[in-house]
Amino acid sequence: MFWSGNIALAEGALKAGCNFYAGYPITPSSDLMEYMAREMPKRGGVFIQAEDEIAAINMIIGASIAGSKAMTATSGPGFSLMQEGIGYAVMVEVPIVIVNVMRLGPATGQATKAGQGDIMQARWGRHGDQYTIVLCPSSVKECYYLMIHAFNFSEEIRVPVIVVVDELIAHLWESVYITEDIPIKERKWATSTEMPPFGGDKYDVTPMYPLGRGFHVLYTGSTHDYWGFRKTQDPKVHKELVTRFKRKVVSRLDDVFIYKEYFREDRYDIGYIVYGSVFRPTLEAAYKLREKRLKVGILKLNTLWPLNYDVIGEFCNKAKIVIVPELNLGQLILDVYMVKERENVFGYNKVGGGEPIYPEELYDFSLKVMK
Repeated sequence: MFWSGNIALAEGALKAGCNFYAGYPITPSSDLMEYMAREMPKRGGVFIQAEDEIAAINMIIGASIAGSKAMTATSGPGFSLMQEGIGYAVMVEVPIVIVNVMRLGPATGQATKAGQGDIMQARWGRHGDQYTIVLCPSSVKECYYLMIHAFNFSEEIRVPVIVVVDELIAHLWESVYITEDIPIKERKWATSTEMPPFGGDKYDVTPMYPLGRGFHVLYTGSTHDYWGFRKTQDPKVHKELVTRFKRKVVSRLDDVFIYKEYFREDRYDIGYIVYGSVFRPTLEAAYKLREKRLKVGILKLNTLWPLNYDVIGEFCNKAKIVIVPELNLGQLILDVYMVKERENVFGYNKVGGGEPIYPEELYDFSLKVMK
């Protein structure tokens, strides 16, 4: 296929079984929405242009409760408006997928330019203790496959999954060869009233109750017990609830943490930790540095939350210095500081104008900090 990143995201969602899309146009995600507007009706799905992003997030929550595989896509300002709705989806454990095509902020910023400034927002944009899953593709092909994983994780764990992609990947066009057939996870429905709809003493995740088929479930954003009954004054119930939200995601870390290490060696002179569009220029810079007999490795992260700090720590411990190139002022680097001495960790940061990080400038920076 010859796809852009946004089209690959849409095709991955459709392959995963997405049959409901609600959204509001916003640069640079609008062409994803336009593609879904054309393709959804052809494939038996429902497309709705909402009046704003707040309506869109609430529509897909309702659609998911009603039985659909539902998603939306937006960019920075719209993603900010969706945060309360995402927090509600966490609380009622509704599977949804949200795509955030990152641009330069804050506020309106540079609407058509690429950035990676929304990483922390994707993790922690909601108030309160909560966990989501955050995925990030580095190529058009990864856009397709990670969307399938996003829907699978969302259905299996009953949690919102956020896919962040910077504009450079969203609007990159390239050939995509579909070579792997990822099994599709379908919704698990309760068949009796014996199992509680919201976890339990023995379960982190329980099947959803089918709406309108004789099952009555209270979906409330307030603190509730396993059966959905409000317990807003019970500290024990609240602690159990939010602890389970974290546990059901973190306990599946081996499945949800997707990464790849390049040039695997026992020791590195330089180790790069990258995500998104920064991966490819880093790869080219690494090849040039290896021509100079330097041992260089790359850890590419496709999952940005939750992180496997054991994997990151093991990679960092093999490297004399670690460089974290980002299209922001430094966000992922804060996690690297947790596992590597700060004096041996360097950020290469570029913001403004939507320019990518070029291989030659990263190459020059790497030689400079090596000294």
